Amino acid sequence: MWHVSVETIKDLQMKKLLLLALTGSIFYGCGASKGLVTADKTAIKTAIDLQNVIDDKVKVVVDPGAFTSDTVTFYIPKTVPGTYSTDNYGQYVEDLKAVDFDGKELEVSQIDENTWSISNGKTLDKITYYVNDTYDTEVGKQNAVFSPAGTNILKDEVFMLNLHGFVGYFEGLKEVPYEIAITAPENLEPTTTLPTIGQDTADGGEQSAGSNGKKDAKNDATQDAGTDTFFASRYFEVIDNPILYAEPNTESFSLNDIEVSLSVYSPTGVYKASDLKPKMEEMMTAQKAFLGEVNSTKNYDILLYLSKMDSTDARGFGALEHHTSTTVVLPEAMPKERLEQAMIDVVSHEFFHTVTPLNIHSKEIQFFDFNNPEMSQHLWMYEGTTEYFANLFQIQQGLIDETEFYQRMMDKITNAKGYDDAMSFTTMSSNILEEPYEKNYANVYEKGALINMVLDIELRRLSNGEKGVLWLMKELSAKYGKETPFEDEALFDEIVAMTYPEIGTFFEKHVIGDTPIDYSKYLAKVGLKMEESEKQTGFFLDGQVPFIDVDEDQGNAIYIRKGIPLNSFFTDMGAEAGDIIKSINGTPVDLDAIRAIIGQSFAWSPDTEVAMTVTREGEDIKLEGKAGTPMVEVETIVPVASVSGQQDELREAWLKG
Repeated sequence: MWHVSVETIKDLQMKKLLLLALTGSIFYGCGASKGLVTADKTAIKTAIDLQNVIDDKVKVVVDPGAFTSDTVTFYIPKTVPGTYSTDNYGQYVEDLKAVDFDGKELEVSQIDENTWSISNGKTLDKITYYVNDTYDTEVGKQNAVFSPAGTNILKDEVFMLNLHGFVGYFEGLKEVPYEIAITAPENLEPTTTLPTIGQDTADGGEQSAGSNGKKDAKNDATQDAGTDTFFASRYFEVIDNPILYAEPNTESFSLNDIEVSLSVYSPTGVYKASDLKPKMEEMMTAQKAFLGEVNSTKNYDILLYLSKMDSTDARGFGALEHHTSTTVVLPEAMPKERLEQAMIDVVSHEFFHTVTPLNIHSKEIQFFDFNNPEMSQHLWMYEGTTEYFANLFQIQQGLIDETEFYQRMMDKITNAKGYDDAMSFTTMSSNILEEPYEKNYANVYEKGALINMVLDIELRRLSNGEKGVLWLMKELSAKYGKETPFEDEALFDEIVAMTYPEIGTFFEKHVIGDTPIDYSKYLAKVGLKMEESEKQTGFFLDGQVPFIDVDEDQGNAIYIRKGIPLNSFFTDMGAEAGDIIKSINGTPVDLDAIRAIIGQSFAWSPDTEVAMTVTREGEDIKLEGKAGTPMVEVETIVPVASVSGQQDELREAWLKG
């Protein structure tokens, strides 16, 4: 029934489980736990029932080994790596109960939204609870969970399982293995990079390696043709491997030594994985050529969820990275060409995360505290380098031309102006979960990428074109790697020691310091300058930058932004900055409706008739016209007419690698 894109459990993993079981069997205590394997010596068995969905909730059973302490603390994550936001996944948990070996309930106290304390811990047998999904709550909710990091429960049709929303952990046991048994409808197949365990491990028969030895060794989910049992060596692997259960719609392809699977959920069936495979294969082949041997991933899954954008479906579009997979959420209404381009931009970014932070990261990432996180100061690298590579590889591998690449970098320069340009990037990164830093987070994709562009140009200049940011990431990957974190405070000094003193000056002034970067100064070194031009935008968005905003002080009124150039869609309609949008094509506009209208606008043609009512200085004004092709006046990056041979050679090295 299932689809899994990795090999079965390695012998080494099974030997590890066997060793745990053997060493645990010599534990003897007192009371009800006598003769049982201690919780730190055995896998935590978890069962998730997707077959019997009740009130849009699923039941979860967490069955650990025996505890030796009187008080046991259980957590659902407050935040997870890659989100850089406080999401409090515990708010989606209901009716949490703890039972002893006789099936009697134990006293449970909820400490906060994500933490439960259980009394008489030595007698704890298991924990049960129900989980709501996050997609249902996105509409009208402030600080809703970002959809690619969220969960969806749609009985008999689809389940998006970011497991941090379903599976919790016990204090002191994040390094203990997990066995996760998931019972699902027969028509649905899972796509995940989590390996599976053989049926003999969880079928309730003879105890095998990893079994905790309790009288109820059998998982609560019935082991039948509809149950898949997955293995994770520690809790981080649980949250690092999402699972998409959907009707079969999967394509695979190989990138030399990397096996890639693309699984698509399309609610109306309009998109098949086979429709998107050619572009994905072309793009990821180019990424592999760009990275060379720096990437060590053997398997990679792309889990694409296409949203209907109704009131109970996902509204946050983008992706979340993992070591061997990514979850992607986009509107199903997007035309194929735009969907393909969105997939190229989004998936390429996420795949480059296999370099950083997944392969190059600090101790704050390696030993991430899901409920009291200490954030690293290196978002300039984790997100900035990744976003920069997602654009650089396309010019180096011939997927886009120089004009397109320059425009993308210019867009980032323009977009970065919307954030606090005098804010230290390292200070922002270390405090990203707090204000005023949190509201500047999106600048990691704008100024973060530009920091890397300038760093790349400087490295090329100082090394006569031989070294760039990709070279730097390869060197850092060789020095560290997936299992060896760096010291957060030491990274800049290490990079300077590997490169040039001028790089240290750049970091001190523009990344650690608060001096804005003069991009024209660095572009001039490769024979480029900035000048005015016109470019195409979306109707309501210019890339990720909106032409509209929300006024929370006026009941979440939607208004046309001030202080930025408006595109021709708004200007030709007669709209003005500051206008409050009351309705579009007869639909009253509020925070929920505008999201749906933006999704619908992806399918508008230049001849689409649009009627808009706005309020301007207290007066309602009706505006009408054709959608047209939205254009906006922007600055752009262009080559200087005559450049020196050194500038030309440096630009060639920068753009062609």
